[in-house]
Amino acid sequence: MPPIVRLLLSALVAFCFYGGWAYFANMSSTVSAEALWQVALVQASTSAAITFGFTLITEWSYRRFKASCVSFAFVTPLLCLPYHHTPYASQIRRSFNQLLDKSAGYLRENRFTGALFSPLIPMSVQGIIVISVNVINETPNLWLTVTPSILFSGVYGYIYTFSLYKKDR
Repeated sequence: MPPIVRLLLSALVAFCFYGGWAYFANMSSTVSAEALWQVALVQASTSAAITFGFTLITEWSYRRFKASCVSFAFVTPLLCLPYHHTPYASQIRRSFNQLLDKSAGYLRENRFTGALFSPLIPMSVQGIIVISVNVINETPNLWLTVTPSILFSGVYGYIYTFSLYKKDR
């Protein structure tokens, strides 16, 4: 399937699903039919646009992080920072470097890709936008409306990243 068709199809699915969910989540006797349709349309439109953008950002961040591997070498300076003028600092640094040296062989064979962090950027952007739009729209049942969108976007982001990773391998 061509990438643009995949993007448009996922946006259409998001429009229908999240619009229907927002309608259902806000149904009550205190919400007028007009307000209910407005909430559903706002959530559906926002979700469709965000799903389209989410996928584009996920692909960008995947390309950015896929060549990286996770390493904890940056921890040594942080551990030693409060004690940098004490004899303990060199001891901590030496111990930690020994640990890193011993585990280097194992980690070289069993490291995991930085691509695992790829969905975090689009998930953060998506969460901020969805919550903001619904706050501005004064959605009556805010958290019930946006939680599935944020949750399923995270699942979608990781499944999509995994499919990109699998395709590259």
